[in-house]
Amino acid sequence: MVPCPAALRRARRQEQLVSKRLLREDGAAQEGAQDGADVVPDPLSEDEVLELLRGVQRGSEDRKRWLGRLRWALQNEETQQKFVRLDGSIRTLTGLFTSSLAELQLEAARCLHELSHSSVPAVAEACLPVTSYLLTYLSGHSLELTELCLYTLGNLIVESEAVRKQLLPQGIIPVLASCIQSPHEAVLEGVGYVLSQLLQAKEAPTEIIPLVLDSALPQHMLQLVCSGLRAAMGAAVEFAWCLHYIICRHKDNELLLALGAVPTLTSLLLDLAAQIPQDASEGLELLVCPVLRCLSNLLAQTGCQGQDGRLLIAVFLILQCFLQQHPFLIHECLWLLNNLTADDPSFCSALLSLDLLPALLQLLTCSQMGTVLVLTVLCNMAEKGQFQCQQLLQQPLLAQLLPLLTLPDPEAVGQCLELLHLLFLHCPEVRAQGAGL
Repeated sequence: MVPCPAALRRARRQEQLVSKRLLREDGAAQEGAQDGADVVPDPLSEDEVLELLRGVQRGSEDRKRWLGRLRWALQNEETQQKFVRLDGSIRTLTGLFTSSLAELQLEAARCLHELSHSSVPAVAEACLPVTSYLLTYLSGHSLELTELCLYTLGNLIVESEAVRKQLLPQGIIPVLASCIQSPHEAVLEGVGYVLSQLLQAKEAPTEIIPLVLDSALPQHMLQLVCSGLRAAMGAAVEFAWCLHYIICRHKDNELLLALGAVPTLTSLLLDLAAQIPQDASEGLELLVCPVLRCLSNLLAQTGCQGQDGRLLIAVFLILQCFLQQHPFLIHECLWLLNNLTADDPSFCSALLSLDLLPALLQLLTCSQMGTVLVLTVLCNMAEKGQFQCQQLLQQPLLAQLLPLLTLPDPEAVGQCLELLHLLFLHCPEVRAQGAGL
């Protein structure tokens, strides 16, 4: 019994995953920023934007200062749209971006980065001519420029299908496969961001994921996710989400299974559970969440078994540590428990023998979705037969179940009725007990 993952993914997809990212120098003195505060400038008139463009086009020593003023002005979306409509605007920035003068190149890259943050598709598509240069400079020697190029590409990918369709034949997947071998954490995290944006595109299942699976990326992603506890936590989080998108959107995951994704991610989850203190480390939940989802989806596939009973203990340790601070992880853990117990009697037996049932029942009323998922796990156990049902009934289960029948949620009520049916089917002697409650 595997619940639809859509609701479980909705919050992060809508709030974080396709949101754009902006790299700005914290201490940079930007034109118009009086006190260094992050203030969006007022929109410029057409004439003012034209003046900035002409200032940038002049071959004077003040060109860097004009570029700085332009970068500040481009933080306003209305100004961005006026700028890209000017004849020669993107061509001018592209020329400076490909300049041999490092300072001008970097400042032009920052201007392009501001444009990439626009939510207007026309602005992203105006940047189409520069995408090949962005890819080229990913193999450059400037760490700052490489990072800017990565996040600019990632932002452009979000907004425009035309950009994505141009980047694929330009070789973005091989370029990312090369960049993922970088020793620099900032570059690795940027690669993960770009890749995660690509893997979320509507055309990803047919046009992007096959290219990724044919590259060296999957093996490197698994390695980086598992090294997150020692270094590069930000990169590990990004690549864990990348793996999740591949797993949940691909028809089969034979390659990842052949690479040992299940035992590798299981081992990582065991390590995570072992290292989580009672006051769970800030940010660790960001890695735990996608790892749980990857395992849940892989274990839901036919013929894929978890095999490691310690996984149950790890899941309950995570539940205990994150229950108060990050309750959204309850659903992730319960979803994994559901997939562990759905077709594997050994996990059902282990859950009983390790005396984890009381902890599971405590979650029965944690939330609307939590109720459904706990009931689903209990149904998985009750389906296994009389012995499991007898073990379940040694807990005050009936007294907890009957009030759930009055809930307004039809899914919870339906699952509760299914559990009662299984209990009465395998243990008919308890029917009288149920009638007396």
